[in-house]
Amino acid sequence: MFSRQWLITTILVVAGTLVCARLGIWQLDRLAQRRVFNAQVESMHRQPTLDLNSELVVDISKMEWRAVTVSGEYDFENQIAIRNQYNGGDYGYHLITPLLFSGKAVLVDRGWIPADGNSLPEDWRQYDELGEVKIQGQIRLGGTESAIGGVAEAELNPNETRRAFWNKLILESVAPQIPYPVLPAYIQLDAVDNDQTPPIPYQPTLDLTEGPHVGYAVQWFIFAAILFGGYPFYLRKN
Repeated sequence: MFSRQWLITTILVVAGTLVCARLGIWQLDRLAQRRVFNAQVESMHRQPTLDLNSELVVDISKMEWRAVTVSGEYDFENQIAIRNQYNGGDYGYHLITPLLFSGKAVLVDRGWIPADGNSLPEDWRQYDELGEVKIQGQIRLGGTESAIGGVAEAELNPNETRRAFWNKLILESVAPQIPYPVLPAYIQLDAVDNDQTPPIPYQPTLDLTEGPHVGYAVQWFIFAAILFGGYPFYLRKN
C-alpha cells in the first residue's frame, strides 16, 4: 500500500475517503440546522399573535416567524426599496417603510412594486397609506437569511447619508440612515389572495420537512467506506 508503485494512489484514496466523510458530516450539520429552523418556526406558529401596541417585547429578534399585529402611522420620507424582487415574472422592488407606533418604530415590508415608473423615491409616494393603519404579518430578521434576495451590501459610506435602493434588507446597515431607533426585526405583511394592487404583500412558502440530508449523508459515508474498505482488496487483486 505504501510502496513506491502505489503511494500516490494510496494518498488519493485516503484523501477521497476523508473528503467523502467530511461531506457526510456536513450533511448531518445541515440536518441539525434545518431541525433548529423547523423547531423555531413551529414554536412561533404555536404562539398567539403578538400585539406590539399592548405587549412589552423584551427581545423581538428571538421571535422570527411569529404572527404580529400593530397599529401606527407610516413614515414615507424614510422608506427604501429592495432590488431584484419578482411578482411572477415581473421585475420590481419590495417597498420597506418605517411604521411609527407607541413611541417606537419598526420597518415593514409592504410588498412588491413594479420597477417601471418607480426609479425614484418620489415615485413611491403613489402607494402612501395616510393616517393610522393596522397591519398584520410575521416577524422577520434581516441579513443574509432573509427571504428577500440579493447581494449583501456594506453599511453607508462616510460621505453617504442615505441610500434609497438596497440589494438586501440588512437591518444593521439600513438603521443608521433612519433618524430614530428601529426594532431589530422587521414585519413582513401577510399575503392577500388575488391581491394585484401594488404594493403586493408576500410571504415565503416554508418547507418544514427534514429534506434529503440524511440520504445524502448516508451516500457520502457509503462512498467513504467503499474507498477505504475496497482499496486493500483492489491492491490484492492487482
